[in-house]
Amino acid sequence: MSTSPKPVHLAVYDTLADWETGHATAQLARAGYGIRTVGAGTAEVTSVGGLHIRPDTALDDVRPEDASLLILPGADFWDAGDDLAPFARKAREFLDAGVPVAAICGATLGLAREGLLDDRDHTSAVSFYLLPSGYAGGARYVDTDAVTDGNLVTAGPTEPVAFAREILALLGVYDDEVVDAWYRLFHDSDTEAYGVLAKAGVA
Repeated sequence: MSTSPKPVHLAVYDTLADWETGHATAQLARAGYGIRTVGAGTAEVTSVGGLHIRPDTALDDVRPEDASLLILPGADFWDAGDDLAPFARKAREFLDAGVPVAAICGATLGLAREGLLDDRDHTSAVSFYLLPSGYAGGARYVDTDAVTDGNLVTAGPTEPVAFAREILALLGVYDDEVVDAWYRLFHDSDTEAYGVLAKAGVA
């Protein structure tokens, strides 16, 4: 008897970057993953694009053992101070428990401040964006679209499709051929990739 996968937890906070996680959450939802939004509390937040989101649950109530993945999108507040630091601490809790975390754009700065990029390959917007964090992981920076190291995915703000690709691969949502075809279709507009997805029942 098949069982549904554990839900994916998507962090939401004021000024979150709408465009960065949509490919990932849409494809995960289509593949049977529940998507649960997580706020600092349960008060409504507003994205940078003006979307109003009422979190499903509060950060303190989220346990790694109940989740498949924690996604941290970028937001202006990652650059503004430590208001979002509790989300980076939650990421540490997930990684320590062996549960994947995916961070994009400004969230990578939060992880750098938390020391989570010191010993892991990672990427971000540009390498010098992370330097003000004072982190010790500069030598592990990889200048590419998205990086997976163990259970951690990182990406820059211009790479939501590559970010989703790494998440789909890490969670084993599809086999390598289908993940590659999905990326080629949505990133490169490669129409030949559509046939691979249709055959796999993904398109």
